[in-house]
Amino acid sequence: MPDDAPIFRDGTFHADAWTLIEDDAPLPPSGDIAVGKTRFLAEIQALRARNGSIGVVLNPGEDLDGIVEHLDRITLVALRFTKFSDGRPYSVARLLRDRHGYRGELRATGDVLRDQLVFLMRAGFDSLHVSHAGTREALRKGSVIAVRYHYQPASAEARETAGPVSPWRRRSF
Repeated sequence: MPDDAPIFRDGTFHADAWTLIEDDAPLPPSGDIAVGKTRFLAEIQALRARNGSIGVVLNPGEDLDGIVEHLDRITLVALRFTKFSDGRPYSVARLLRDRHGYRGELRATGDVLRDQLVFLMRAGFDSLHVSHAGTREALRKGSVIAVRYHYQPASAEARETAGPVSPWRRRSF
């Protein structure tokens, strides 16, 4: 994969198959597209009539109102991290995976840094749009050091086993 492939998934970088459509841009007749929540809710019928998969981009502070009942038709949910210290997308990811049973692609975008990677995976993210050069390099080299033992359960999507000594201590893979 080329060095500029931005999507990290399944241990490697991939080209992005999705096109983000801005709110004022026309919808293309086909292809996999992602739109913001407001546009998704306003144009749900037109989006469903297209030939291609539908994705939704949520900004920090946007809730899942209006989205949940359409999750079976949404192939991608991209949650934006606008700054490193904003943890709201983690909560939305856990709600999507654990409460609403979302099984599509859950992507972290924006300010995604190597210190967050373990926590992103445990919250249920399965792909990352990585633009930070240092994080990209660490992922390429496999040099991300991860804490493997946790006391808080991971999202239903994460793999873990009970610890060897304490049943409440978990080991993630």
